[in-house]
Amino acid sequence: MIDIQLLLANGATYRKVNGNEIIFSEGDTCSFYYQLIKGSVKWINMDSDGRECIHAVIENGESFGEYPLFDDRPYTDSAIACSESVLIRLCKPAFLKMLEENSAVLFSFTRLLSNRLRSKFALIKSLGSNNPTLRILYLLNHLKVERRNFCPDCSQLKLTRQQIAGMTGLRIETVIRTMRNMHDNGDILINRGKVFYNNVT
Repeated sequence: MIDIQLLLANGATYRKVNGNEIIFSEGDTCSFYYQLIKGSVKWINMDSDGRECIHAVIENGESFGEYPLFDDRPYTDSAIACSESVLIRLCKPAFLKMLEENSAVLFSFTRLLSNRLRSKFALIKSLGSNNPTLRILYLLNHLKVERRNFCPDCSQLKLTRQQIAGMTGLRIETVIRTMRNMHDNGDILINRGKVFYNNVT
């Protein structure tokens, strides 16, 4: 989201992480701005039963974990690499100074946070439905409109069934069964285990 050269000019450094490596944990103090260069990162909370609640699966170029940069409170969530990944990170004081000196970046960043907040409210509304098909369709529509977690050329969903379960609050067995029914009803296409979705309703 923020130009890499601008980040580097302000003192950012690269960091390589392994799959399943924790980048930060709920309750940690926030010391860095993070942006994904390569790989995949899940932004999560754990419920009391140890199940993941996935807020987002971060893609290349996206930032994550920004909220504590502004309110000086601990992280309310965790970030874990889904695969071997490369991040760029900038220490908090340098990041805030960069925003003060670059109004265009500050405006863009404010817009990003507003979009994420809007998405969160809409997702909470969808979780009120007891219909798993509606929950999954809402998620697919939302991601498609946001141009996230989909292949732009072939409309293949780049999330696993487990990640969909974590994002919708459904059990993995429910997601598998529901998506099979959605395929039979023509809502999605499943081909060799890969999910394709074109419609936005």
